[in-house]
Amino acid sequence: MRLILYSKPGCHLCEGLEGKLKQIETPQFDLEIRDITTREDWFNAYQYEIPVLRLQLPQGEKTIPRFSPRISVDRLGQQLEKYREKLGH
Repeated sequence: MRLILYSKPGCHLCEGLEGKLKQIETPQFDLEIRDITTREDWFNAYQYEIPVLRLQLPQGEKTIPRFSPRISVDRLGQQLEKYREKLGH
């Protein structure tokens, strides 16, 4: 599984989600962090929405519904697993 986190420097919600994602052991996934300030198309798409977490699929990216900033690492892992199963990935 490959996850993409759209973020920007100084975004505390982004940093919090990134930190939790890096602590998850199951499910296993590759995490790519994309700084929206480096590309105009990313900035225009996500400037008011970050953090945005997307799942890379063969047919393109699919946005994962936003999680509460208070979600625990264990619960976040469980939710990601459910989402992956739902998409059959």
